[in-house]
Amino acid sequence: MSLPAPPRRPVALALMVVAPLLWSMAGVLTRSIERAGAFEIAFWRSSFAALFVAAALAILQGAGALRAVRAAGAVGLMSGAMWAVMFTAFIVALTMTTTANVLVTNSIGAFLTALLSWLVLREPVPARTWAAIAVATAGMALMFGAGLQADGGRHLSGMLIALSVPVAGAINIVMLRHSAMRIDLMPGVLVGALLSAAVTLPWALPFMATPRDYAVLAALGVFQLGLPCMLLVLASRTLRAPEIALLGLLEVVLGPLWAWLGAGEVPAGATLAGGFVILAAVAGNQLWIWSRGAGTRGPA
Repeated sequence: MSLPAPPRRPVALALMVVAPLLWSMAGVLTRSIERAGAFEIAFWRSSFAALFVAAALAILQGAGALRAVRAAGAVGLMSGAMWAVMFTAFIVALTMTTTANVLVTNSIGAFLTALLSWLVLREPVPARTWAAIAVATAGMALMFGAGLQADGGRHLSGMLIALSVPVAGAINIVMLRHSAMRIDLMPGVLVGALLSAAVTLPWALPFMATPRDYAVLAALGVFQLGLPCMLLVLASRTLRAPEIALLGLLEVVLGPLWAWLGAGEVPAGATLAGGFVILAAVAGNQLWIWSRGAGTRGPA
């Protein structure tokens, strides 16, 4: 079946700004949940995401939605498995340690993605992208050190669980890029949400969520998970893997900010400084591209 045309580069960039903006709401929304535990949060978030993605596919593709799911095949299942790891591990880690610790641990995905895309896809990684990743890594180190100092290392288990997210994310982005022109991997998001819900269900019982919790969980599933992941799949048809990962670092900057403003998780000064360094790296990389006249071209 024919694939939709890749979005123009400015559109793809906009999608990859909106996606981390929505992802970054996870911490503040999770902190507002009253009674649901980690696995119940993961189950309902994934369930609501699956319902949203299924409805979106049905609206956008009509009868072709089922064909798209079948056409995704083994690659779609592999992508779904990576999404499931990210969906599940992220929420479990978030209930065990601070938002900043989880996001900084996840942010090593920028380096892993660039390395994997170079090794597997042979996509050239420009020197300025490596430089931006190096600068962002320095910002992450500042935030990471602040997080460990703040909790005295007590939340190491949560950070180790969070480590599986960037590994799965890097693999998934490279798969999306590799298959972008051949296979519609939007159904992979649906598969991942269903797998995550199935895996977490036994540990989610008995359900303890309050009516208010269900409203928050629905918002998590639709706006923080389903929609931004679909936007990433669309952007992957145009942007290179390292650029997607680098733009995704905006979540690292915004997540602790929302958790501070909405849930009272006051970030350390070094966390704020690290966030500004990461933001400067991401912005500098894009400004360099636009200064060379690449801002309106197609796939990068």
